[in-house]
Amino acid sequence: MRIKDTTQPRPLAGMTVLDLTTALAGPYATLLLAGLGARVIKIENPRSPDTARNNAPFVGRDGVAMVRRHEDDMSLAIMERARNKESITLNLKDPRGRELFERLVQQADAVVENFSAGTADRLGVGYTRCAELNPRIVYTSISGFGANMVSRQNRAMDTIVQALSGLMMTSGEADAPPLRVGVPFGDLTAPLFAVIGTLAALIQARTTGQGQHVDVSLLGAITALVAAEPFEVMQRTGQATRTGNTMPRLAPFGIFPTQDGHIAICAPTDGFTTSLFEAMGCPELAQDTRFVSRDQRVQNHEGLHALIEAWTRSLSTDEAVERLERAEVPSGRVRDPGQAVRDPRLLARGETEVIEHPTYGAVEDIIVGGLPIRMTGAFAGFDKPAPGLGQHNADVFSQFLGLDAGAIARLRAEGVV
Repeated sequence: MRIKDTTQPRPLAGMTVLDLTTALAGPYATLLLAGLGARVIKIENPRSPDTARNNAPFVGRDGVAMVRRHEDDMSLAIMERARNKESITLNLKDPRGRELFERLVQQADAVVENFSAGTADRLGVGYTRCAELNPRIVYTSISGFGANMVSRQNRAMDTIVQALSGLMMTSGEADAPPLRVGVPFGDLTAPLFAVIGTLAALIQARTTGQGQHVDVSLLGAITALVAAEPFEVMQRTGQATRTGNTMPRLAPFGIFPTQDGHIAICAPTDGFTTSLFEAMGCPELAQDTRFVSRDQRVQNHEGLHALIEAWTRSLSTDEAVERLERAEVPSGRVRDPGQAVRDPRLLARGETEVIEHPTYGAVEDIIVGGLPIRMTGAFAGFDKPAPGLGQHNADVFSQFLGLDAGAIARLRAEGVV
């Protein structure tokens, strides 16, 4: 396990981010900012908080269950996505709630939201209003199709965006149905671009004194990555764009079955191919006219991949890995998620980590994503558990807004916080 040196400075220390996000795409962006040291204040409606708080499975004193068994059981989703954040409640539909939000905006560095396009403006908390209150504010919107794209198809779930982006038609066999990527690719990719844009805008604001609106769409994020590969050009030249577990244009390159699993082999260069043939016990194949050059290997990829598959099928995964590693052929066993996240290298670097319930600690062996960024002069990562709903109302409202306990209690009784 990684030893967390929290005495080091944090890269974004001193930055305050108001987090209006829900579900996954927005909360993942603010999670990254929190992991980099920003003070992230998660703002939820007291009557209808983040839907992730009610997502199964739940973790509590009795471990993991698919239903909430105790009042203090906490959704694993919120345990993961709200680490290192503070939680306050505000009813933004109430004028008094909006006023409190506006006072927070005047002291913040950034706002992040992932409402459907147009919703923030209708609530009176959009970029235009926030910029009037604080010209230095960096306001980041994460939406399905773009903050300025209000349409009938406005609500974008990850699977819908995967379908529209073309991503589903890049994997699988040529004649197979569309294939959904198992992880929510759009919901996890758009936040990366949102964080990059937010940090760039914060740097610019320091120089110019002027904030701006950072606008990232899930559809744009995924499609930009799809467009990074020449699928359309390959199609024009008569090449298949869906090639299953092999990539003919880089042959030998693909996933191959073993006696007890699968292994990935990527050996597109002449040197790697020669080493692969040696590992297979067939060094003479390097002189075979079908395989002597990359162009020849691509032209004869079906025969080449069939030879490799026949070899891997004769071995256990461990045997194949050992022979390929000894020959220095780029390769790796195909692991299931549970095996992958427990890789000692990842745990040692904090790229994955054990999640803990804020009250009961590590009641189960549950591994979640860490912050896969290591720095020599700063601490980047998570060292605080997810907060309960409104846990930091008193701290935030007193520190930022000067409200005393009596005032906060009255606002709570009236449904404002």
